[in-house]
Amino acid sequence: MANHHEEYLKQITSFYWENGINPEMEQMEKLALYTSLLVAKNDSLNLISRKDISSIIENHIFLSSFISKYIPEKCHRFIDVGTGGGLPGIPVAIMKPEMKGVLVDSIGKKIAAVKGFIDKLMLNNVTAENARVESPEFISKHKGKFDLIISRATVPLIVLIRYAFPLIGDKGVLLSLKGGDLSKEFEKAEISYKSFIKKSTTFELHYKPSNIRNIKEKKLVLLEIVK
Repeated sequence: MANHHEEYLKQITSFYWENGINPEMEQMEKLALYTSLLVAKNDSLNLISRKDISSIIENHIFLSSFISKYIPEKCHRFIDVGTGGGLPGIPVAIMKPEMKGVLVDSIGKKIAAVKGFIDKLMLNNVTAENARVESPEFISKHKGKFDLIISRATVPLIVLIRYAFPLIGDKGVLLSLKGGDLSKEFEKAEISYKSFIKKSTTFELHYKPSNIRNIKEKKLVLLEIVK
């Protein structure tokens, strides 16, 4: 794992440097360690596609940490809906140590793995829960607690907004990593929630050296919701 760790550290640091960002090395070390832990666990539990292992830094770790720069300063507490193996929640927690977060997934084995990652990374600002965010029990426990909802293409925007409503206060921000044509998703979301969407922004996540013109169609949707 040590040799892989050094390679992962080199790759993640290179992506940041190439894009004109000088990250804290402690954060890069933690991202590299998380990558090693994720890959090792993936041998026995399908947390990410095995086809993605060779490009795990670019497709999973870098993108999940890179979105932290788009988080509005007014946000202090986030929930990662459908975190799977901890994406994007763990990279966000590493890059935003001042924020508190809850990582949620309905599959117990995945959450058990995520709890292990959190412990080994010594992340004090996040916890993990095995639950369905739409369940009455979860809503009762966390009603109105969050001002940021993050997700990695796990559900359509209309569903993410529905999940978010009881979990945010009077207003909140949704950040969702997406790909491809999102026009139909936006149409469906606006049918039910147009009056609650104060602002909608789609960021094209182009980056050096492998996605300068965003040919990979990596996008980040930011929705400001006001009840």
